[in-house]
Amino acid sequence: MSGTSALRTRWVRRPPATGAAVLATGILSVGLHLTGYEVLSRIVLALACSAWLGLVADAAVRLLWLRGPWEPARAGSPTALTPVAATTVLGARVSLLGAQRLAGALLALAVALWAGLVYPVLRRGERHRPGVVFLGCVATQGISALAAVIAAAVGMAWPAHLALVFFWLGLVFYLVGLWRFDPRQLLTGAGDHWIAGGGLAISTLAGSQLVAAAHHGPYLWSNDDDGVLRATTGALLVLSFAWYGVLVVAEALRPRLGYDAPRWATVFTLGMTAVATLSVASSLGTPWLRGPGRVLLWIAAAVWCAVLAGAAHAVTRSLSSPDEAQDVRPREPR
Repeated sequence: MSGTSALRTRWVRRPPATGAAVLATGILSVGLHLTGYEVLSRIVLALACSAWLGLVADAAVRLLWLRGPWEPARAGSPTALTPVAATTVLGARVSLLGAQRLAGALLALAVALWAGLVYPVLRRGERHRPGVVFLGCVATQGISALAAVIAAAVGMAWPAHLALVFFWLGLVFYLVGLWRFDPRQLLTGAGDHWIAGGGLAISTLAGSQLVAAAHHGPYLWSNDDDGVLRATTGALLVLSFAWYGVLVVAEALRPRLGYDAPRWATVFTLGMTAVATLSVASSLGTPWLRGPGRVLLWIAAAVWCAVLAGAAHAVTRSLSSPDEAQDVRPREPR
């Protein structure tokens, strides 16, 4: 019994499996697919699926074995929405494989999780918070992007209409996150401050997929509505590039080179900006953006490799010296 109690105590103290790693890895797989590196894309997809299953297993252990609610969800932390966003990114890649039923199941799961988690998260209205406050936008726009991808693939109207509702709602959530965000995090954040740009990037992706969905299947909306979507998506891409530049300058002014779990959020934003650029190049008829999109993708891939190496080193050190291992859960200062 004492051994079991000790194991439970160690599990409670360890940080929960991070959906940010699934987000970063899944979007990298999407980018590799869009640029024609299908073999590499599927290898990375396998890693993303493994990480997602680990996320599910971790949540199950905390709910069933530890007999208590999952900690971020109980606290109403925005990090509770990370599995929602991770599920949508994985679903989008699955849809690109042609497995539309599985993608639809992942969409249903994401919507159900979002519905159960979004109110406790939004109810907390504190100011001066870290970059995780933008996860409400990321999760909502992830649902929009996945629904739009499925709509284009199967030629049905209702997923596109669902995507349109979540798209505009996601933009509202971004403004809420911007109001709550602490700008000082640009110089002090551990990596999750990059989600400020990632929220705009995934909004751009959702908008571009809505434009693409309008060219498949039945009539969806008027030409005026399509024009508004195109203009909004283009503006979001410009804002994404602006945030990208600001974040890079902040990193140059105050380098943070050591590994920390929130760095997966940095990789997510890098990869999402690249994929959004590639998607806009296709859906808005601007092929000249494919070049910058490829460059941004390889930057994201290089940082992904560095963060993966740092995570592997941290796990190895934790296993070799469990008593001295540091708690690397994402920090949310009060």
